[in-house]
Amino acid sequence: MDSIFRNSTNRHRNIRLWRTNSLRSLHKVNRNESLALVSAPPTRTKRNNKSWNTIVTIILVEAKSLPPHPDDGASHNVYCKFKLGSEKYKSKSVPSSQHPEWRERFQLHLYQDYVLNISLRDKGRMKNDMGSCDLDLSNYEKERSHEIWHELDHGYGAIHISLTMCDIKSSGNEESDNCFNRHGILTLPNDWNVVGLLHVNVICAKGLTSKPNAYCTLQIDNEKVETHRAGSSIEPRWNKCYIFKIYDVTSTLDFKIYDNSVTNVLNDSLGKVSIPLLRINSGMTRWYALKDKSKRNNARGNCPRVLLKMDMAWNPLKATLKLFQAKETQHLKKPEKFDFALIYSNMKFVSNLLVFTEDVNEYYKRLFEWEDKEFSFFVLIVYELFCFYLRLWAVPLIILLPFFYYRIFSRYRDNIYVTNDCSSDDGLEKEGNPFKTKFQEIHSMTFTIKNGIEFINSYGERIFNLVSFKVPFLSYVVMLLLIIASFVLYSIPFNYVLMGLGIYKFGRKYLHPDRVLNNDLVDFLSRVPDNEILKDWKELGVPEPSLEYTESSIKRSQSTSI
Repeated sequence: MDSIFRNSTNRHRNIRLWRTNSLRSLHKVNRNESLALVSAPPTRTKRNNKSWNTIVTIILVEAKSLPPHPDDGASHNVYCKFKLGSEKYKSKSVPSSQHPEWRERFQLHLYQDYVLNISLRDKGRMKNDMGSCDLDLSNYEKERSHEIWHELDHGYGAIHISLTMCDIKSSGNEESDNCFNRHGILTLPNDWNVVGLLHVNVICAKGLTSKPNAYCTLQIDNEKVETHRAGSSIEPRWNKCYIFKIYDVTSTLDFKIYDNSVTNVLNDSLGKVSIPLLRINSGMTRWYALKDKSKRNNARGNCPRVLLKMDMAWNPLKATLKLFQAKETQHLKKPEKFDFALIYSNMKFVSNLLVFTEDVNEYYKRLFEWEDKEFSFFVLIVYELFCFYLRLWAVPLIILLPFFYYRIFSRYRDNIYVTNDCSSDDGLEKEGNPFKTKFQEIHSMTFTIKNGIEFINSYGERIFNLVSFKVPFLSYVVMLLLIIASFVLYSIPFNYVLMGLGIYKFGRKYLHPDRVLNNDLVDFLSRVPDNEILKDWKELGVPEPSLEYTESSIKRSQSTSI
């Protein structure tokens, strides 16, 4: 019994010891085991972190010719799923149609598996598979953007994505000189959609803030590439070369520098610069000053700048033909934001334009009043000579005159290159009225714009009502005048008609000295009612009086007369 009691006592003592210390000891054991597992080399997580050095950027644009969704009365949305190795991403859902658009961006990491699986699904009452496909990424060149239309395996239709693969780790010394071999117009692709090639060598940057782990992005229209991380340095060096296909010579090369460190939570750029392709000097290595977010002032730092070497070859004939075609649509667009300064500048521009138009109209009316006799006589002589010698083939040459003036005689030139002065134009930004004064100016500008829009809208309605015989007399008058004008132009040369019109305009001052200044065409159109006036003119129906009402009114009148 004593042995049994002694064993039971030891057992209870062990239980008490375990309850007080076992959780703590168990936590220590589990922690040591977890640390051992993390530090063990054969784990998958550690191996994957060392095995990838390429970022795969996918822009899901659209799909076409998809099967119609079932008509079951439920709402249907289409979404897309991407799978690359162990990574999976799901796009947003858009309303189901045979041509859905997403315009969404994804970033995946390239491990050992080069097969990208893409699948479309209908999100209704049941998740129906609308098709899928597999892309072998090893067939696509890195550091280039590829526009891919791929047929779906199951079902029918095709999906459109933009694919870019960029190395984020330096591969050693880049052979950038091979990128700048001499090439002429004959070495360009035979594709008529490609008008040229641009070679860009991103060498280094200086004057950045702190010591960022900097990398760059280069974008032309929908082609966008990304450099490797240069390491923590105030003067990062990449020495990386990229080749872009040019589809429009009027496009710009957008260059931005980012910080890949953990401190850059907002992912703000350290500097940016936009370089028009037509302003690139081929074969020249030069510094470009980095700008801030507004692209008006210098970025933060000690005169931040980037050293680029660019070479471009393009076909002028292809580029000219491309100018008259539709521009390439951007896959990704920034969401619109409310900007008070932009609204103010736009309203001020429209207001100034309307005021300028009104001033020109007043000046035009006073030009024929001979207030300045010498100037009016000179204008009359020039106008008559111009109309006498005017020919139709001379009209394009007349339009050329402003081009010749600004090319030959004008001393104004755009400042293509910014000077080496790193001081920003803060003085220009601070000029102008404060917020309160600008807000008060908006009140007057609003009424100016409102009156101008109402004037344009009103006279547009008047012209339509004139053609649609809302006032038949005025429409017949215009028809008669057009017939007379056609007969006059047929029998009399057009030059003489213009000369006679000028003499009439300048001679009205002496024919009618006390007349009011007017514009004949505007005054005639002011007689035509617009839609608001027609609503005022609209007659309401008068109900016919009933027979009982008329008989009762007659009896009342007779009784009152008696």
